[in-house]
Amino acid sequence: MLDSLQFGVMLAESGLLDEAVREVMMRPQLMMIAESSPGIQSAMKSQVSKWKSQIRAQLGQITIEEKFAEEIALYQRSIELDSAAFSQQLDDLLIQLSVCSSFYGKASELAAHPHHRYSPMFQSYFCNQWFENIAKALNQAQLDEMKQHKQALLADLYQRVETLQAMPEMTESGDSNKLGRLWDMAAAKLRKSEVNLLKQFAVFLKSQKGLQKIAEQLGRMADQVSDPNASNAPVEEPQLVEEQLEQVTDDIVGVHEGDDLAKLLPNETMFLAYPELEVIFYKHLVDHQLMNYQMQGKQRKLRKVKTYKKAADETMLDKGPFILAIDSSGSMQGFPEKCAKALAYGLMQIALAEQRDCYVIMFSTELITYELTKKDGLREVLNFLSYSFHGGTDMAAALQQAVKQMTEDKYQNADLVVLSDFIAPAPPNDLLDTIKQLKTQKNRFHALKLSSYGNPELMQVFDHLWDYTPSPMKRLFKR
Repeated sequence: MLDSLQFGVMLAESGLLDEAVREVMMRPQLMMIAESSPGIQSAMKSQVSKWKSQIRAQLGQITIEEKFAEEIALYQRSIELDSAAFSQQLDDLLIQLSVCSSFYGKASELAAHPHHRYSPMFQSYFCNQWFENIAKALNQAQLDEMKQHKQALLADLYQRVETLQAMPEMTESGDSNKLGRLWDMAAAKLRKSEVNLLKQFAVFLKSQKGLQKIAEQLGRMADQVSDPNASNAPVEEPQLVEEQLEQVTDDIVGVHEGDDLAKLLPNETMFLAYPELEVIFYKHLVDHQLMNYQMQGKQRKLRKVKTYKKAADETMLDKGPFILAIDSSGSMQGFPEKCAKALAYGLMQIALAEQRDCYVIMFSTELITYELTKKDGLREVLNFLSYSFHGGTDMAAALQQAVKQMTEDKYQNADLVVLSDFIAPAPPNDLLDTIKQLKTQKNRFHALKLSSYGNPELMQVFDHLWDYTPSPMKRLFKR
């Protein structure tokens, strides 16, 4: 029995969907951007593959739309009738076809001949013609639907190409890993002012060699830390060792007394040549006083050897996400604000290249959060870079939010980076205790100080502290 599901897969089986995918991927502009980077090519193929799966499912749903579902159900009932019942119900069937099917005209012509109607083969011929009509109409509806979706896909792909081309500072490094993930974020259409904003911070970051160095150090730091939970005790492991043994006959190293007849010196057999001296030979044998060759060699043997190398040296941490807590208070306006935004921009690029998430907490007297590496993260980046700093400082609230993120599965083994002038009180003791606990769970706490007036007690919270306070003269030359 033919059902609506079989109708629904007709287009997929025809290969037209695969042809549509090939046609999309062969567009010259898309081929050029794909060939420019393995990362972009992989991301583009993945996007098109997902589109293909979604469209296949959507095209199948056309069969359950009212205009097709009613006709397919009528067709199914008709082919289940016997020939006599079909002939009797043919007039009623034509009335129903006039409402729901483009096959009505052809069906009326077939039924107009009374002799045909009562032929044993009429039902089969009629239903075959009807089936072909349904298949043709369904195929055309699916093609129309697919064309609409294909145009939407092409518009999205071209939009991503345009966005990437508008951000040369982010793509010029040639890092194929970074570009692949950036493709996923490039669906946002950028205005000229937004493109200029990205370029502004890219140029500023290039001019600040110190900030670039800090960003690179932060990117490498997870590779330089051993797992604190790994065992530090000496470990035993099987090793193949060589032992000196006399039983191994590699070399003759001398002569000694013994009772080994296989290693007997030839002159010892002289006692056996004379019956009166034979008893001396046997006495030397019993007393282990026969002169034997002394042999020595090396034998390899597998045994457990205790080593005193720490097991933790073998276990390095995987690189986790970045959590950036950025002080957006009024005291950060000017050069510190530009440094904070530029470093966040640089760390976002590292996060893209290393497939790491990047979560931003902007804090003053309130908190604003962004997730910079999700699919619509480019829009979040622009919102973050265009935000103006103002208000007071609530460092404790920012640290509390960061700690909360670290308790989620997605943000475990994280690098927290706090960018601030640190003109704020130290956090409460309960928060300090939580931070100490998180440090034992593979999380790392870093700070970038952008002022000479930071609170020393507050900065003691962090494992690593960078001081970036160039003199006003240096700032002038770096603008």
